[in-house]
Amino acid sequence: MGDGISSFWGPVTSTTEWCEQNYARSHYIAEFFNTVSNVPCILLALIGLINALRQRFEKRFSVLHVSNIILAIGSMLFHATLQRLQQQGDETPMVWEMLLYIYILYSPDWHYRSTMPTFLFLYGAVFAILHSNIRFEIGFKVHYLVLCLLCIPRMYKYYIYTDDRSAKRLAKLYLGTLLIGSICWLSDRVFCKDISRWYFNPQGHAIWHVFMGFNSYFANTFLMFCRAQQREWNPRVAYIMGFFPYVKIEKPKTQ
Repeated sequence: MGDGISSFWGPVTSTTEWCEQNYARSHYIAEFFNTVSNVPCILLALIGLINALRQRFEKRFSVLHVSNIILAIGSMLFHATLQRLQQQGDETPMVWEMLLYIYILYSPDWHYRSTMPTFLFLYGAVFAILHSNIRFEIGFKVHYLVLCLLCIPRMYKYYIYTDDRSAKRLAKLYLGTLLIGSICWLSDRVFCKDISRWYFNPQGHAIWHVFMGFNSYFANTFLMFCRAQQREWNPRVAYIMGFFPYVKIEKPKTQ
């Protein structure tokens, strides 16, 4: 939500602003709540990364968790500055991350192993170059939505072929956090003028960040479980302190 304030980072140059008053709480942070709400995303991705490294999952999952961290940091920088350059640093990793999800979801059944990663890498590189020179705005949102939709059929296939109830619960948590987070995102965008007149701003976009942090964690954990099943690593969903889920595996001694 623009208010004409030009503070530490200078005039706002991003093509998108959210329903939070600029520089209301700090001279150095344009959108305070939208910035700090990325911290849980980083912490959750770190937990997933530690688990992937500790149990020696395939490198693709370590890269996936690292990409979640990079995306959250890019989002923090964007919301803290509202600069066009930082907006690119937020949006480009969003596309790269979805390309990585597509690879993880579809590569097990892809017969030509080198073609998919090569194509996705080139696609991501070309997008980054174009996005650095062209302001897509609505086009970016449509493009990102299409990439997300490409993942849904495969996620559903993994869900219906998984018998483990705890793993299915992870998939349901993934869907639930996505739906609730999306409602918060849409409310913040559609009803911003009304929200701006309220005494209390519910910070819908910041809540979206938190839900998407959990959403990514549940999605990654579910995919790790499914991949471990494919590799016959005898996976099961364990819990930290009795409630926080992670995947525990038992690899054959030959591996």
